[in-house]
Amino acid sequence: MFPGRWRTAGGALLRVVVVWAVSTLTLLALAGLLPDFRLQSDDGDSITRTAVTAAWGAGAFGLLSALVWPLVVRALLLVPALVLGLLAFFLNGSLLLLALWLIPDGRGEAAPENAVVVAAVMSAVASATSTALAVRDDNAYRRRLHRLAGRRRSGHPALGPGSPPGTLFLQLDGVGHRVLRDAVADGLMPTVAAWLGSTHRLTPWRTDWSSQTGASQLAILHGTNHDVPAFRWYEKDTGRLMVSNRPASAVELQRRAIERTGDGGLLTLDGAGRGNLFSGGAEQLALVLSVSARRGRRNRSRAGYVAYFRDPANAVRTAMSAVAEVCREIGQSTRSRIRKETPRVGRGGLYPVIRAFATVVERDVVVAAVIGDLLAGRTAVYADLVAYDEVAHHSGPHSRDAQKVLERLDRSVALIAKVAEHAPRPYRIVLLSDHGQSPGETFESAYGLTLRDLVRAGCGLPVPRRAQHTPSGAEARDALRSAVHLPVEEGREERPAPTSGPIVLASGNLGLISFPDVPHRMSREEIDRRHPALLRTLADHPGIGFLLVRSEEHGSVVLGPGGAEIPLADLTDDGPLAPYGPGAADAVRRTDTFPHVADIMVNSMYDPRTGTVHAFEEQIGSHGGLGGEQSEAFLLWPRTLSAPVVDGGRLVGAEEVHRVLRRWLREGQGPQVPLQQSPSRPQPEEVFPVPDRVAPDKHG
Repeated sequence: MFPGRWRTAGGALLRVVVVWAVSTLTLLALAGLLPDFRLQSDDGDSITRTAVTAAWGAGAFGLLSALVWPLVVRALLLVPALVLGLLAFFLNGSLLLLALWLIPDGRGEAAPENAVVVAAVMSAVASATSTALAVRDDNAYRRRLHRLAGRRRSGHPALGPGSPPGTLFLQLDGVGHRVLRDAVADGLMPTVAAWLGSTHRLTPWRTDWSSQTGASQLAILHGTNHDVPAFRWYEKDTGRLMVSNRPASAVELQRRAIERTGDGGLLTLDGAGRGNLFSGGAEQLALVLSVSARRGRRNRSRAGYVAYFRDPANAVRTAMSAVAEVCREIGQSTRSRIRKETPRVGRGGLYPVIRAFATVVERDVVVAAVIGDLLAGRTAVYADLVAYDEVAHHSGPHSRDAQKVLERLDRSVALIAKVAEHAPRPYRIVLLSDHGQSPGETFESAYGLTLRDLVRAGCGLPVPRRAQHTPSGAEARDALRSAVHLPVEEGREERPAPTSGPIVLASGNLGLISFPDVPHRMSREEIDRRHPALLRTLADHPGIGFLLVRSEEHGSVVLGPGGAEIPLADLTDDGPLAPYGPGAADAVRRTDTFPHVADIMVNSMYDPRTGTVHAFEEQIGSHGGLGGEQSEAFLLWPRTLSAPVVDGGRLVGAEEVHRVLRRWLREGQGPQVPLQQSPSRPQPEEVFPVPDRVAPDKHG
């Protein structure tokens, strides 16, 4: 025992000495390159004296970084995440100035702007050196990455190569089945390609009508997406607008799912959730939206930021990468405008910052947290990487911009897989997506008016001269707002007056029309009496594929162009639904049973020849309804697991994906996810307490 401890202590001391020496050499090099940065007295010093001064400075800076930086980051827990990343430059530079001040005889001096540069370079070099040395020592490598992710465990049983395997579910948000296959064929994702050629298999799965993260991930993690008709929808009984990527809506959707299933979720036993909308019942959480609205000690979601940014090298590297990503987006959007590429949407305002958050900050924090989970030996981990989805919305799902993101995602997957080799137990890595994306020109760009304009015209109401754009429903937008502590935007529509006219909402190429002054779901007959031209105006418009509306005579019916009217009982995948492929009729029938389905559900047209749809919001890569690649997600699983479906079968619906993942967790003496609620399990209200029937919004 004692010889082992001496070897460990000796190895740690050797790494400290080597990192100190490399940092000293780096400081000497920077002193020679940068103006207004010196390590000598005014009269000059010998080489030996200068080297000693550099060693003093490097040692003081390293000690301050190790002792002071984590305390500063923890003290700044409530500082917005992006601001914390940018503060890294100032804080790191301040630590260097303090370190130089501590050098005896005042031989260290630097201008503030140079201190920032020197500190950033030294942090990066020290981190790279330490990591390179630790990689040769499995225990040291494990401890280092364990600390970076902040995942300390106590009291867990000893794990080893013979332990039951853990499972990592890594969600590549918005990456459709075709996009993944094309990326593999084109050499953009060599890691995934190698898996497909040896250890893994790939299959598509068809989403529900609401092909978006809120519906898919809720069902995957919690077993049901009942009554989630779209990304955003209006609820007449509460007078509230639900938006899937708003914290208050996410916690309410999760509460409803737990209440319906009687189970905490996929990750209830020794699980971790990273970067998701919902917790899945996991105990360990980071960047999970459904808990981000909490205040006080029970909100652990933002702890992932602190665990990551406590390492100054991480903070500097991520902040620099985020700035580079903002510049990259500005350059790409400028090039797109100059070339007059079509289709195209606006990419100004906050979007470059949102993109940087999704593709850099959130990716880095989530990957670091997952690495910590693997090295801590957690049984089940579910993590969401949203980078591709965010870029594809604005650049297009098959654009060069989106392909570059796929390349970087593959590198993240490769890093995670490499780290899994150092984990205390074997791991099965499952890649999956929640939906795909369908390309196409926006409805407004194609026809010169928004869906809201068309509805108002059909109702005989005045149409505003200036169109009111529907904000993008990308998942990263409100995740960023939550991360930086900005209030969620709440417009007049979110709590409309009873006489405010029809509420028109967009979820990709799915539109929802509700009349708030009528407390129940309006029938076709009621709508015709009030607005005789509305339904036919919508159904016959070339940009609209079909409508779903309740009928007093036939139950619910699907309306299509040319006077088509088909009761749901007689609905097949032919007729108005023919372009949308097999399963469309069943998806529509299922949504019709939801209590909060809109008075009129509108799906845009879909052209099978081009694969295009028309989004009702500002997106040229969209998802949320039926039509094309958005409905074809993927599941990539290890060959050691059983097939998701029997030969010739088809995986349909996110709830079915949940059942497959639960089965995989039970295989091979893995974690036994409970199939039904235990009498001792706390009730949903105790798991996620909500004071009222509907959780209030953060600022509403």
